[in-house]
Amino acid sequence: MGNFLSSLENMSFSIWVRESSSIWAFPTFLVLHTIGMSIVAGLSAIINMVLLGLWPNVPVKPLEKLYPLLWAGFWLNLVTGTVLLIADATTKLTNWDFGVKMLFVLLGTFLIYKIRKVVFDDPELDQKPVSSQAKTLAMASMACWFLAITAGRLLAYLGPVSGLSGTTNK
Repeated sequence: MGNFLSSLENMSFSIWVRESSSIWAFPTFLVLHTIGMSIVAGLSAIINMVLLGLWPNVPVKPLEKLYPLLWAGFWLNLVTGTVLLIADATTKLTNWDFGVKMLFVLLGTFLIYKIRKVVFDDPELDQKPVSSQAKTLAMASMACWFLAITAGRLLAYLGPVSGLSGTTNK
């Protein structure tokens, strides 16, 4: 497995992303990944806060129009995250915190899908109070995105250190 991860890191593209002084390399992918994350987590948070009643007079149904933008942010994150991952595969894919991050990203993504099916497919949406199931899904979604972002930030401080063979943060 280590040879495969090393081969990913040693591809010309990976080396360029990781080592180039060009603003179009690592900085651009990192900024785009951050923008994608803010779109996904931010729009999800807006939907979740409305479902939880934090904006009591806002109708829920019009928020369904946010889903195409939310999914665009997801795909932006998938592409940029993959690029950032292959540029540092041996560090990221051997770090337990990366697995934690991905678990919460997968759960959060599933909850985005589930909320759309359970909440927005309800023909009585906005004609009755939000169901307890919808509120539970919203709370779980908020927790997943908070934990995914936290785990993502902690990647720099936990586990193997990028570029320093055998060095680990405690």
